[in-house]
Amino acid sequence: MSKPLSRLQATLCGFVAILLWALLALFTVFTGDIPPFQLTAMSFAIAFSAVVIKWIVAGDDILNLIKLPPALWLLGVGGLFGYHFFYFMALKSAPAAEAGLIAYLWPLLIVLFSAFLPGERLFWFHVVGALISLLGAGLLITKGEALSIQPDYINGYLAAIACAFIWSSYSVLSRKFADVSTDVVGVFCGVTAVLSLVCHLAFEETVLPGTAGEWLAVIGLGLGPVGAAFFLWDLGVKRGDIQGLGVLSYISPLLSTLLLLVFADTAISWALLVGCGLITIGAAIGSLNIFKDMMGSKS
Repeated sequence: MSKPLSRLQATLCGFVAILLWALLALFTVFTGDIPPFQLTAMSFAIAFSAVVIKWIVAGDDILNLIKLPPALWLLGVGGLFGYHFFYFMALKSAPAAEAGLIAYLWPLLIVLFSAFLPGERLFWFHVVGALISLLGAGLLITKGEALSIQPDYINGYLAAIACAFIWSSYSVLSRKFADVSTDVVGVFCGVTAVLSLVCHLAFEETVLPGTAGEWLAVIGLGLGPVGAAFFLWDLGVKRGDIQGLGVLSYISPLLSTLLLLVFADTAISWALLVGCGLITIGAAIGSLNIFKDMMGSKS
């Protein structure tokens, strides 16, 4: 039997997931005109296929991975598919800046909700770091422009709020199933792929990738930001510093913006520079416990 991950090792796994999510926007840009639900179905199908190959090679009992408590089925499928469903609904029903910022309340909610977990303590620097990083993320998402909350978009705002609560709840409640193998995330990826395909057939027109580059971008999504990232995040939130990971999650839009700046047509602005600075400061403040764990592991 393999040795369980230490708290620091699990936290680092979660941090790698955050780094992978930073690639999401860049890879999505290179997938061309593929509609969102179709892209989600394709990406999760690739993630599921990869983990099935792993199960076969390792000789795992796949049937045992399906025999899960109803509460875990609800949590896993609701987290992965529910988040993406409401996120796309939010973008369809409200301006992207407002919807994106509301949806990105999930890291702050993780920090707050995790205080109710057994053995966890919420310190002032967790909240301060998350709030500073949220302000920085807001500048990146809105590009420094004023938000205009309008009643006409209430359905979109509500969908974005649902996103924030779904992903933060999924992340925090996963701790309740810490003894369940992370491999079950592969099952949830498979179900999410099927449900996303149903939504695609109901709401969208099929657009196949037209170039090798677009196919590679789709495969990259399935193996990285929509694949390995969810398995690493599961390890992180189950056994790592969940408050620290919540704050560090704001690094994802920072890195995402920097990647788009280098590889796409994103322009440098004061909002980008200030936003990056605030996220960096907030992440540093909110990660004090992680730094403490790292120093402790060296002594």
